Amino acid sequence: MDNWEEAALVANIGNQYQIPILSFATPAITPPLTTLRWPFLIRMASDGSEQMRCIAALVRCHNWRKVVVIYEDNVYGGESGNLALLSEALQEVGSEIEYRLVLPPFSLSTDPEDVVQHELIKLQKDTESRVFIVLQSSLPMLTCLFREAKNMGLVGRDTAWIVSNSVTSFLDSMDNSVISSMGGTLGIQTYYSSSSSYQRFEAQFRKIFRAEYLDEDNFLPGIQALRAYDSIGMVTQAIEKLGSDSSSPKMLLNSVLGSDFTGLTGEIHFKDAMLSQAPILIVNVVGKKYKELDFWLPNFGFSKTLHPQEGKERCSNSNVCNNTGCLAGPVIWPGDLNGRNPKGWAMPTNAKPLRIVVPKRTSFDKFVTFRTGEALPEGFCIDVFNEVVERLNYSLPHEFFEHDGLYDDMIEGVYNKTYDAAIGDITILAERTKYVEFTQPYAESGLSMIVPLENEDATWIFTKPFNLEMWIVSGAIFIYTMLIVWFLEHQSSNPEFRGPWKVQIENALWFLSSSLFFIHAEKLYSNFTRIVVVAWLCVVFVLTASYTANLTSMLTVQRLEPKFSEYKNYQINHLTVGCDNDSFVQNYLEKVLGFQTEKIKIIDHENDYPTEFESNNIAAAFLELPYEKVFLNKYCERYTSTEGTFRFGGFGFAFQKGSPIASDFSRVILRLSEKGTLTTLEERWFAPSPECSTTVPHNNVESLNLRSFKGIYIVSATISTICFLLVLIPLVRNSRNHQEANIEGNVTPSGKSGSSKGGGISKYLYNGDKTRIPRRASTFAQALDTDVWVSSRWERVSNSDNLENHQDSSQAEIEMP
Repeated sequence: MDNWEEAALVANIGNQYQIPILSFATPAITPPLTTLRWPFLIRMASDGSEQMRCIAALVRCHNWRKVVVIYEDNVYGGESGNLALLSEALQEVGSEIEYRLVLPPFSLSTDPEDVVQHELIKLQKDTESRVFIVLQSSLPMLTCLFREAKNMGLVGRDTAWIVSNSVTSFLDSMDNSVISSMGGTLGIQTYYSSSSSYQRFEAQFRKIFRAEYLDEDNFLPGIQALRAYDSIGMVTQAIEKLGSDSSSPKMLLNSVLGSDFTGLTGEIHFKDAMLSQAPILIVNVVGKKYKELDFWLPNFGFSKTLHPQEGKERCSNSNVCNNTGCLAGPVIWPGDLNGRNPKGWAMPTNAKPLRIVVPKRTSFDKFVTFRTGEALPEGFCIDVFNEVVERLNYSLPHEFFEHDGLYDDMIEGVYNKTYDAAIGDITILAERTKYVEFTQPYAESGLSMIVPLENEDATWIFTKPFNLEMWIVSGAIFIYTMLIVWFLEHQSSNPEFRGPWKVQIENALWFLSSSLFFIHAEKLYSNFTRIVVVAWLCVVFVLTASYTANLTSMLTVQRLEPKFSEYKNYQINHLTVGCDNDSFVQNYLEKVLGFQTEKIKIIDHENDYPTEFESNNIAAAFLELPYEKVFLNKYCERYTSTEGTFRFGGFGFAFQKGSPIASDFSRVILRLSEKGTLTTLEERWFAPSPECSTTVPHNNVESLNLRSFKGIYIVSATISTICFLLVLIPLVRNSRNHQEANIEGNVTPSGKSGSSKGGGISKYLYNGDKTRIPRRASTFAQALDTDVWVSSRWERVSNSDNLENHQDSSQAEIEMP
């Protein structure tokens, strides 16, 4: 038996009489209790799971998204299993069955040619897919099918036919005229090698066949004949194993199932009473014969040999395949394709061009519009479309149809196949992708808020050249430098930095403040102070120059700012906003952003927006990014956009689901983007007006931040700190030495015990207004109390001054704490 329904029926009889039954058929999906239900059934075939995966791999390798499945029905509906396996395998590779053409049994048809013709006409109207997979058919029905399909042009340019193993097995016994009508078909075939035993069998078979069938030209044995021969040999070997001692049917069954030898069809080995999976071979019908292309192995995909190296397969159903296909040898497809693969789609012709719907009216005419009296549209979108069509490797006849309505209605027209494609400023949305196939976006898209510009309040503009962080750090550096200068000059006995604390701080503050304007005239006594001041003056020079330049820019250019920068302000204040006439924008404002319906006004044309703004009918407008660019290029002096943008998928062209033209367009759009062609088109169509040809002024001037001045601040602070430490360290060391000497004397000039270690320094700073004692002081106490421990290295200026001021004095004034 060569179909499963007959085999199951006879297997019931075999169970009753315990007779082993051999079948050339097996169910596509093996029931779990098959061996228990039919224990005497031996299946000389494999299930269809691997075969369906092979077909799906072919579909994936050629980027066919939709296929048509054809099979001849029988009284049992036996192809449901293979159909389910094929559907699952196609889903795994991103494809689907779009149409099922079920032919009635040939034996029950009074006029099979008329039935086939009627079904094919219906198929042409209902689907655009031209990838046909024939799962099962009798030889007479297959002959009729291909004859009618070729007459109707379905076996021709950009079509693909794939036949399963059950159909390919007829190729060796077909008439030449039938085979020629199948030219370009790919077939799935069970592989068997041309071994020496096969060659001997073939010679005998051809001799006998030619003697009995004189009119036949094809003398090669088919797979069924080879399996019949292997079956007889298998049973013969099983009986010989048993010998004459046993005649038990169960023992004979076990002996057959234990067969393990190489027959004409390959390895004969059973698992669960079913023949193990044989290698699958891909064949291509060419002329009146067929040629072998590639093997397909479950774990390796397509391979030129039966034993490929692991990891070096060209393609499998889980890999991403190249556009030239995964088969090694060149495939001869139906029609003349000049070496390219068929699209598997009803491609446009001059007699039946691509029907393209284009919006008649848009809010912004530069994207797409129909001029009065013109049959063809024009605009940026049309130019992009023409650039893509010129770069396709095939012709694309097309015609345009106007659409005066919503964009969603255009998408619906493509979905219900009223049109083949929709061209224009169509936004790619998740909801729309359920119905059509979009190309790669050729323009970015998103929702931006346009608001009027108003004059900025300039009361506190003098604070804006620097940001807050910059002001704080600058003030900190100023105070730090002031303290360092005071300390250094105080130790150098500068009279401007001595005396009461208040006077010292005032003098230090005045000195550093006057340096901001380079008008300081105070004399500096310490060289370290001079170094610190030079570093500080560098900082002052850079800061004043930067501040002046930035403030001048702010005062010179027009200072404008948006009235509101966040859309929530318009909701809180119950202000009306505007949007274009695309339905999804209004829905987005209502459902996502939360605007009330009565607070949304539809604006039909770009020139109406300024009028609506000036009339205070709208407080803001929500435009998609490409529209925003066009609008601001024209009205940049009066309006601006806010920073927040709600992103969408971009502008794209829409095609029917599964159309290969969409992927071809996407590929060309990416090339146009990479080569800069899209940018050139944008510059041509969206050139700014003369008033906006330069950069918009109110976006140029910004407050300076700390990042630009961090380096010079660090240098200045470092220099100040180093000078401070170079003075402080010797001061502390000398102070400690004198403190130790004082402790050893254990008394002070007043007769009291010595002070703490830090007392000398703090007392010196407190008594800074007293007259300094010359180094020839008569007593150690006098020297200690008048800071004689300060190194003469730092007193070159102060000592000479003290000598001049006190040369007539006989004794210094000493004040004890």
